[in-house]
Amino acid sequence: MKLPAAQNVQSVAHGTRSLASIFSSTRPGRHRPPPSKKDRPSAPGPELLTPLATVLSRPSLDSSKCKSLLRRLSPHSFDRQFLLAVRSNANPKTTLNFFYLASESFNFQFTFRSYCILVHLLISSKLLQPARLLLIRLLDGKLPVLPVPGGVAHIEVALALTDLNSLPEPVPTIDVVDMLIHVCCSQFKTTGSKLAVDAFKVLADRNLFPSPRTCSFLLGFLVKSNELDTCLEVFEILSRNIILDVQLYSIAINAYWKGGKVEDAIRLFSNMEEACISPSIITYNVMMDGLCKNDRLHEALELKEKMVEGCMSPSLITYSTLINGLVKLEKFDEANSVLRELCERGFILNEVVYNTFISGYCKAGKIRDALMVRDNMVSMGLRPNKVTFNTLIQGLIKSNQGEQAELLLEEMLSNGVEVNLGSYSTVIHCLCTKSEFDRALKLIKVMLLRNLRPNDAILTTLIGGLCKNGKSSEATELWFSLLDKRFNPSTPTSNALIYGLFEAGNSIEAVRIFREMQQRDLKIDTHTYNIIIFGLCKEGKVTEGLKLRNKMLKRGIQPDVCTNNLLLHGLCDVGSLEKAKIIWDSWKRDGMISNVVTYGIMIVGYCKAGQIEEAENLFNKLVSMEVELNAIVYNSLIRGYCDKGNIASGLKLRDEMRGKGIQPTISTYSSLMYGMSKIGAMDMAKDVLVEMRTEGLLPNTICYTTVIQGYCQIGQMDEAENLFHEMSLQGIHPNKITYTVMIDGYCKLGKTKEATKLLNVMVKNGVSPDAVTYNVLINGFSREGKLNEAFKTCDIMSRKSVSLDEITYSTLINGWTEQSAAATLK
Repeated sequence: MKLPAAQNVQSVAHGTRSLASIFSSTRPGRHRPPPSKKDRPSAPGPELLTPLATVLSRPSLDSSKCKSLLRRLSPHSFDRQFLLAVRSNANPKTTLNFFYLASESFNFQFTFRSYCILVHLLISSKLLQPARLLLIRLLDGKLPVLPVPGGVAHIEVALALTDLNSLPEPVPTIDVVDMLIHVCCSQFKTTGSKLAVDAFKVLADRNLFPSPRTCSFLLGFLVKSNELDTCLEVFEILSRNIILDVQLYSIAINAYWKGGKVEDAIRLFSNMEEACISPSIITYNVMMDGLCKNDRLHEALELKEKMVEGCMSPSLITYSTLINGLVKLEKFDEANSVLRELCERGFILNEVVYNTFISGYCKAGKIRDALMVRDNMVSMGLRPNKVTFNTLIQGLIKSNQGEQAELLLEEMLSNGVEVNLGSYSTVIHCLCTKSEFDRALKLIKVMLLRNLRPNDAILTTLIGGLCKNGKSSEATELWFSLLDKRFNPSTPTSNALIYGLFEAGNSIEAVRIFREMQQRDLKIDTHTYNIIIFGLCKEGKVTEGLKLRNKMLKRGIQPDVCTNNLLLHGLCDVGSLEKAKIIWDSWKRDGMISNVVTYGIMIVGYCKAGQIEEAENLFNKLVSMEVELNAIVYNSLIRGYCDKGNIASGLKLRDEMRGKGIQPTISTYSSLMYGMSKIGAMDMAKDVLVEMRTEGLLPNTICYTTVIQGYCQIGQMDEAENLFHEMSLQGIHPNKITYTVMIDGYCKLGKTKEATKLLNVMVKNGVSPDAVTYNVLINGFSREGKLNEAFKTCDIMSRKSVSLDEITYSTLINGWTEQSAAATLK
């Protein structure tokens, strides 16, 4: 530590040293041992006083004389003579060097009292920095000091100071006491307040108190540290021993308010007045702030009037406090009345007052009023600051005015106003909620340019949204941008990207992101592996999924029931039911827990393989195990029955669900409608659609599409059209499959004109046709011999970047062949 207050102190033993080096060593073991006891009489005679005073009073230290002196001194004998030497005009710098030489070269241990005398000498000589450093090092145990059994440094220092104060000829230690309190509070972050209060209590017990200024400092420090009870305890000690001033009262009143002790605060204010101590402007402001925060505005306003009657002018803080209290209670008329009085008294409004009104109006949903205040603020020549803008943005978002909030954010950016993370996050979250992912991405990029890390939750939402909206490349680019900025994406964010890439059919890129996570040592959890396994199984790569599960185990990541369910589902989907059974049995032997979803997957697997009896056996096994069945298990078997056209068994199982208090779900009804449509029982399917609504279930797109497909298959396009329009009336949007089913229905009836119109409506409504949709239409044109229309549709596919597949080519070739054959026959 460098001490500018005392530089270039001459030391005979070590050449020129600065006070910055004094007591810097904490390794006394490397120096010569202290003089032996035979060289140090326990009680020095008066003859030592003159040599000690002589050595310490010189402008520089004579190390040879120090050596002979130290051989005859003990810590206690030195302590008894040191004060007398100090009173004989000891040189503070020479004395400090003496302490250094004794401790550093001879491992001499001074008493706490000797160090306190030295601190006093340095303070009285205006060497405050060295004194402060010495006291800090004494308190944190960095100086060689004579041990005191059970003693603690700050307590021993306080005791030493009281001892010096109680001498027949007292040492004026008040400055050392003040420094002790200040050092404890400022230098020891976690324990400072405790050290300071402990020392204060020791001093107070012996009737030694810090100066009024330091007492105020201590109370204020305790309030800032939120140690309110301790603050009031110290205040109580002071009130019994010293005459309190207005500042001490004000701090204690503030402590009562902050601690929620309303009546105590009011009582103490009254006691102060009874003690003929006039409140200061600070006292009044503290009282009014407390009253306002406790909804006692009437009393706060009365107190303001009392101020004025006492010939004390309210300050800007006084008015701001009242306005803040009124605005928080949405008493805007009264707040504006106080504002007018403030202006009439000649005060110039600042940003704080304006922002108070803006915040209040925004919280009350009065955005127009808030914006008017902002405009008024500008007209008065004040520039809205970051608080103004951020408050308005929060208010606009709360009032569902996201576009206006975005414009305000852009205004902040263009004006160079600092935008906090909360404002960015609020606007971006709003944009994501409205699926405005491009605009949200633009703001994220602005944040990254400013080296601000976006919120993880928002990044996860944005990346997921971009992927769902066909912008997986932008999502991937954003992910890598975060890495470039060393803002490592969270695991949920990375998981969202991998899942989105799989859903977009880009498994290669999904696996690349996974490997990038491994290479960069980003955290990978079970959910990450589950997403990869899900994607692999979706593409039929179940073997790779099983290998990945083994790698999980090698990395110490335990697969969960979801991992196993995904793999079993994948095996059943690719027709490997027997392998699924074998693996499931092995997992069960290894202690894997199966849940109802696991059984549901296997039941569906058996049903798909046509092994309905096995599915029933597994279902009955679940019942016998007294496992609480849910709709998923029932729906699995109902789907199996309906796939085989066994509608009666499906309906029976549906009724059994109801009997056990399990509410049929949309999946239950969609399976029944699928089975009914498959066998052409369209009246039954339509009745089920009505029954759903009766039970309070709103049919979704899948339900409607299932029944529409059934009508299309039997050529009843009128009924299909009715249901298609009913969907729109119910606010249910047709999806790609719905449109494709309808287009196919029209084409099968030779109504390619209607099919083309519907395709245009599909595109207009933002639903992108895929290869299946186009192939259905091309097939319809080919069957009617409209090859030109078929080839035009192919051109549209190319322009839309939809790849022509084998079905497309086969359809075109078959149509061309048939047309050529017909022409040859003619």
